Amino acid sequence: MNIEIVLEGKLKESYFKSGVDEYKKRISGYLDIKVLEVSSTDDFIQNVKKNDFVVTLEIEGKQLDSVQFADKLKEIENDGFYNKIIFLIGGSNGLSDNVKSKSNFGFSMSKLTFLHQEAVLILIEQIYRSIRILKNEPYHK
Repeated sequence: MNIEIVLEGKLKESYFKSGVDEYKKRISGYLDIKVLEVSSTDDFIQNVKKNDFVVTLEIEGKQLDSVQFADKLKEIENDGFYNKIIFLIGGSNGLSDNVKSKSNFGFSMSKLTFLHQEAVLILIEQIYRSIRILKNEPYHK
C-alpha cells in the first residue's frame, strides 16, 4: 500500500516536522508514505487518478475509532483496485466543495478543529497505529 498525505500549506514548526519525520521513519518498514505540501488542494485534485482512493479530512466526515480506521485502510487495500490512498488536508479555510465532491471518503478525526500541521501529525500517528493494529503488534493499548 502507498499513502500520500497532502496538506495545503507547509509544515513550518520544527516540532511538527520532527514528529512527522519520526512516524515516517517508523512506517517506512511497512509501506511507502509521503507527505506533500501543496499551495492548492483544488489544483492537486485535478491530477488524481481513478485508482487513487481519496480521503478528505473534514469536520463533517465520518468519525472512526482507531480500530475502525485500521479496518478502513485494510478494506481499501483489499479492494485491489486502488494503488494509493491520498489523504487531503485543507488549509485555514478547509477544503473546497469541489475537492470534497471528488473524495471517496470524508473522514473526521474529531469535532474539534485542528491546525493543519497538527492534523498531519495526528493522522500519521494514526496510520502508524493502524499498521500495528493490523499486524497484531503492540502499541495501540
